Order: sequence, then structure tokens, then C-alpha cells
Amino acid sequence: MQDRQIRVIGIGTGDPEHLTLQAVRALSDVDAVFVLDKRAETADLVAIRRRICAAHIAKPHRVVAVADPPRERRPAAYGSTVEAWHAARAERLEAALAAHLGAGEVGAILAWGDPALYDSILRILDRILARGRVAFRHSVVPGLSSMQVLAARHGVPLNGIGGSVLITTGRRLAAGWPPDSDSVVVMLDGDPAFAHLDPDLTIFWGAYLGGPDEILVSGRLGSVGDEIRRVRAEARARHGWIMDIYLLRRGLA
Repeated sequence: MQDRQIRVIGIGTGDPEHLTLQAVRALSDVDAVFVLDKRAETADLVAIRRRICAAHIAKPHRVVAVADPPRERRPAAYGSTVEAWHAARAERLEAALAAHLGAGEVGAILAWGDPALYDSILRILDRILARGRVAFRHSVVPGLSSMQVLAARHGVPLNGIGGSVLITTGRRLAAGWPPDSDSVVVMLDGDPAFAHLDPDLTIFWGAYLGGPDEILVSGRLGSVGDEIRRVRAEARARHGWIMDIYLLRRGLA
């Protein structure tokens, strides 16, 4: 029996031109695309994936929407909550693969940004394989991350001269500025956690990067922090969702 194949393909942050030549080649002969659908408020994200598929898959194909299980955004027990969410995701995707991807067929999962950076899909696939109910081979095509797009849009390097860059989350930043850090990229910050930080930090913030609704704000944290929170809240209310990221820097070297 021929193996099923799954290609996890990074598609950037919303601009169709973010696809690499490798990603375009990987899409060309796909039979089925599996989309974790976060319900009506993010229907436009599913639509972007459909447009990418229509543009780059050269053969008849099907798009399989998999209902993404809900999760609590700020649980008291973060680790166990995410573990349960991953388990539920794995069950739903496993069922979809079994039902909609035949032996010898090629499936694709389109990951925002890069699949290896704050994305759960590779862990989900490992869970499915460990269960042993659906067999497949999988490969990963890297993508342009929101971190890279943020730096490009603001026209700044991510690191200071000879310095390092720490990538973290809003949950961790809430505990304070990471020691010995000069440049910090913050992802997954549902309620911006920078109000308690040094107001003389420089912030480079962006939302909906690569899309038509892109928003950019930069400056001294103490001067633009309130503006970012206001603009962010307004944009989230308008769209029903938001994807944003920011870089914090001590000095500008």
C-alpha cells in the first residue's frame, strides 16, 4: 500500500507573495488541503488559504475544513489546558485524515508564518503518528515568519550589534523584562503585557502583517504604549480577531 504524505507548508503572514518557490512546488500536486477552521470570526483566514490553493495547486483538489476545538485563553493551569487542546486537535485532524486522504495521496496543511515557530501543528502530527491509527509520512516547508516581516516592515534589524534576540510570549513577559536581554520579540500576547516595563524601551509593533489591514506603530514605549493598546482594541473589535507581534529594544544600536 502506498503511503499517505502530509506536507506542512509555511505560507507567511497573509501576503500571497510570501510563498517561497519551494512552497509553490510543494503545493503543485496536492490532493487535499486540511484547514483547522476557527469558526466564523476567522473566515477570512480560511479564504486566504483557499485563494493560495486555487493559485498554486495544478490539479483538482479538495479543501477539508476541520473544526478547531475551543480553548480557554487565560487558564489558571496553562500547561494542562494546552495539553488537552492539543489532544482534541489531534483527534479531529486524525479523523479527517482517515476520511479524506487515501493511500498514495498527498495532503497539505498550510501554517501561518513558519510551522516551527509558535505553531502546534508539528506536535499534533507527532501525536497522531504515536497513536498508530493513521499512517503517513510528513515533511516541512519553512515559511516567512511574522518576526521577519515585522522587522522588514519597520526597516530595522532584530538584534543590536553583536547582540542576541530573545523570542518569548506575553505570558512570560508579564513576569518582567528577561534578564540580560537587549532585544525581545513578543508573540501570543492577548493583552499587551508591557505597561510595567521601562518606558524608555523602544517598541516596534505590527498587526495583520502582510495583509491589506496591516497596522504599524513604533516609538518610545512610554509615548506610544497607550496608542498601541487603543489601536489594537479597535482593530480587534472591527475584525473579530487579531494577529500581532512586537519587538522591544534597549537603545537603538
